[in-house]
Amino acid sequence: MSLHQKDYTPKATGPLSGVRVLDLSRLFAGNVLTQILGDFGADVIKVEPPEGDTLRAWQTGGVSTHWKIYSRNKKSLALDLRRPEAIALLRRFVPTAQFFIESFRPGVLEKMGLGPEILHTLNPKLVIVRISGWGQDGPYSQRPGFGTIIEGMSGFASFNGFADREPVLPPMYLADGVAGLYGASAAMIALRAVEQNGGNGQVIDLPLLDPLFAILSPQAANYRLTGKVKPRTGSRSTNSAPRNVYCCSDGKYVALSGSTQGMAERIFRAIGRHELIEDPRFKTNAGRVKFAADLDAIIGAFIDQHTQQQNLTFFENAGVTVGPIYDISQILQDSHFIEREIVADYPDADVNPLPMHHVVPRLLGTPGSIRAPAPTLGEHNRVLLQELGVAPADYEKLLADGILVEIRKEPAPNDSG
Repeated sequence: MSLHQKDYTPKATGPLSGVRVLDLSRLFAGNVLTQILGDFGADVIKVEPPEGDTLRAWQTGGVSTHWKIYSRNKKSLALDLRRPEAIALLRRFVPTAQFFIESFRPGVLEKMGLGPEILHTLNPKLVIVRISGWGQDGPYSQRPGFGTIIEGMSGFASFNGFADREPVLPPMYLADGVAGLYGASAAMIALRAVEQNGGNGQVIDLPLLDPLFAILSPQAANYRLTGKVKPRTGSRSTNSAPRNVYCCSDGKYVALSGSTQGMAERIFRAIGRHELIEDPRFKTNAGRVKFAADLDAIIGAFIDQHTQQQNLTFFENAGVTVGPIYDISQILQDSHFIEREIVADYPDADVNPLPMHHVVPRLLGTPGSIRAPAPTLGEHNRVLLQELGVAPADYEKLLADGILVEIRKEPAPNDSG
């Protein structure tokens, strides 16, 4: 079953129409941040080095799928910022922008002659987002800060996985993704401060570490109260039970949660074990958490007698919170994902059609849209420099001198040219 295919909607606008973003970031966090802004209409200018954003090098089957998805709705301006002529061109764009996003190691922007003081001289209302591993100050500020290291030091890996095995890092870019989400909201908060009373811009210090730590539950408070480090519990919760992944008779899995007293009792009734409601081990949530292994054995034995679909139907009819464990092949076949277009297909030169996540979140009054595919390297150099008044002959000289880089766009399958 194929998903509903859509064309790009280049004439669509959004609530951030008229907002310009200069994005000098690399890899994932910054691209997530500016993809969100771009989806809602911001004019995102991706300022890339001659070799392109590193995200272009993350390929599957020779295709830069990460780049294609997280750089949609952006323009590419490829400048060699090691050259003073390129810095001069970039400085001319600063007064036209509301946001300036960068992810260099702290201090590098200053060495380029683009520190916040200089940027705010050019544009006092500019909101500058500085993405780094550890922050702009502190003992670790000059350390390399890839998300993997952050996911280890934040405390996430220490309680992720099973107690009898090694800590487990996430199989995706968790620290970067969380920072990108926090960064988008922080940028809009800062823009609101500029617009509300005609205020000045400011710097947002956005490390990968702080946002990830912020979502990892009250682990510091819990440790202070108990003196105990949160253990690795697999798919169980230390806050409520039952909560786990259970294997069905066909080898597939379901996730089940009874995080309220009423839901736990409903589960007991559904599996025909009414006596568990008054069992001293399971009568309270604290007891259920303490004896979670015993409870999982009882529930798991029931689930193991039925296929995944039988379990889903049975527990859904009983009003129990249950769901299947999906992989991507199942997601692409699921009617809810299809009807709500959580994944949508778009024309692409390499993967036609290219499935990607739709705009998140859904604003019903002022929705975002996917207006344009991710750009080729330097695709928008010419039109952007024309905006600055750079003459065609001067543009060609910049190109010949290597200050600009341009790769001609290959026509997509549905392009008429």
